[in-house]
Amino acid sequence: MHWIATAAALAAVFLGAALLGPGDATATTTVTASAPGSAPGSVPGAGAPPAAAPDPREARYPVDCGGTPVDVVRQAAADLDGDGRPETVAVVRCHSETGTRPSGIYVLAPPPARGAAPRVTATLVDPGQRMSVTGFTVSGTGTVSATLLGYSDRKVPRCCPDLRRAVEWRWKGGKFALTALPVAGSV
Repeated sequence: MHWIATAAALAAVFLGAALLGPGDATATTTVTASAPGSAPGSVPGAGAPPAAAPDPREARYPVDCGGTPVDVVRQAAADLDGDGRPETVAVVRCHSETGTRPSGIYVLAPPPARGAAPRVTATLVDPGQRMSVTGFTVSGTGTVSATLLGYSDRKVPRCCPDLRRAVEWRWKGGKFALTALPVAGSV
């Protein structure tokens, strides 16, 4: 019975993520300026040094921390969408001196103009889903992997998440597709 309740709670979390997530979450970027010495509209990076990945400390995340700062707790960069420019995936949460606040996972694209902040182009996990993120990795093949820790009920103490699920997002068809990996010990 416990496994059925756990499966139902995880299904609700993933359904909520699908319904509450951004509808047009892509990690594509638009060329707004040409590199010096290149033709207008040419692709940056062709014959030039590789572009730097967006700095996650410079981004503005869609997170309400009530006046406390946003902490970037993990980050990784890779060319996730195959356009030749690296994106950065950042795990962020509101700063807290005690306890673990819910996490968010965001994909960042380079800023649209020099001196501007990197753009959040996809929200993979919203802090409103009340999950913590562990086991975070990013591969150059367009895959973001994480283990999500959550709560089956509001009565479960915030110190002790009782749900655990490994997931991965793969870049497919111009957006990130979520896949829940098998639960250890399941049939």
